[in-house]
Amino acid sequence: MSQCEIYHRKTCRMCLSEDIQKVMELTPTPPGNNFLEKHEIGQSEPKYPLDLYFCNLCHHLQLGHVVDPVILYQNDYSYVSGTSAQFVAHLSDFANYMMDRFELQPGGMVVDIGSNDGTCLGFFKSLGMNVLGVDPATNIADRATASGINTIADFFSLDLSKKVKQDYGSANLITSHNACAHIDDLDSVISGVQHLLADDGLFSMEVGYLYDVYTNTWFDTIYHEHLDYHSVEPLSYLFSRFDMEIISIQRIAPQGGSIRVITQKIGGKYKKDNSENELMNLEKQTGLDKPETFIDFERHINTVRDDLNILLNKIKKTGKRIAGFGAPTKATTLMNHFGIGKDHLDFIVDDNPLKQGLYTPGTHVPVFSAEAIYEEKPDYVLILAWNFSEPIMKNHNRYLTQGGKFILPMPIPKIVA
Repeated sequence: MSQCEIYHRKTCRMCLSEDIQKVMELTPTPPGNNFLEKHEIGQSEPKYPLDLYFCNLCHHLQLGHVVDPVILYQNDYSYVSGTSAQFVAHLSDFANYMMDRFELQPGGMVVDIGSNDGTCLGFFKSLGMNVLGVDPATNIADRATASGINTIADFFSLDLSKKVKQDYGSANLITSHNACAHIDDLDSVISGVQHLLADDGLFSMEVGYLYDVYTNTWFDTIYHEHLDYHSVEPLSYLFSRFDMEIISIQRIAPQGGSIRVITQKIGGKYKKDNSENELMNLEKQTGLDKPETFIDFERHINTVRDDLNILLNKIKKTGKRIAGFGAPTKATTLMNHFGIGKDHLDFIVDDNPLKQGLYTPGTHVPVFSAEAIYEEKPDYVLILAWNFSEPIMKNHNRYLTQGGKFILPMPIPKIVA
């Protein structure tokens, strides 16, 4: 690994403290979305550390090593929001909620940081808002622009926000869905948000919630794109440094468990509710403010690993076939840390056509369309996209009626027939 590919961060991203310590060490993996063509198997495949560090001042949890974002996002990035019906419905509900709750007026400006294929902005546009996307994945940004959602193919920053404000004016609403956990220079992003927002504007940020990751053993959300594992106390530190305040936090379903953090400039027009204090108390009761909690968490993860391997090995010894369902980024962490590969899974199916016909990072399991589970008829299907396990099983009830069985890997491995 060369220095241009990765560096070791030695300060907390939320409060800039140097008082941080390593609390977890997972198996190094390739970038989670770096799926391979068949001819690439056997070639050099860089793997990067997945070590977690805890801040003893603000109690933030973050990756210790940062991979060059060009490697992660600007080389044929393969995740697109519009392939998940559940997430599309979530984004539609979000647009309607924000318009109604905060009485946003048609004709206002909505900017989305990490806008991906423009799905979210499409709903705001249909409600009469002017929209602008910002996303560094050039191939995805170009597709969004071609579909009618104007998108800047770049990383959001203070410098970019100045240009956007000059060209488009202030934003009434800035949104971000599962992007702000991916950004190393978060200071530049939040200062850019503060600069671009109108005085009565809002910033809504959705990120995975560390409380849910910890209590449900969803460790596979730890991967190189996710630099931060957010809880409320550290976020309060972050926003206060940029003269912004949290006015409301909602726990929401995407990514297994997330929070929607709504902020404004200090002294803005909207009244704060008590959700910030309530969630901070919940985090303290759970021990998320102590490094020992995460040292013990790694031990628990390895117990789940051992239990799942025992189950899969027992099935394979009987001559049964196992497929995987879903090739999300998190599956790269799960498969590599748990040692699950071609010896366990005959193939994986995924609804994203950009991943079909390719091979999983590090483990090299082929990815097909969902129809393969009916054509190949595996005896078991391990659901790797566990956050969508209920709709997957509902949508593929035909597989169950034909005698197939699903396996849920976490929080406790179990078979669903």
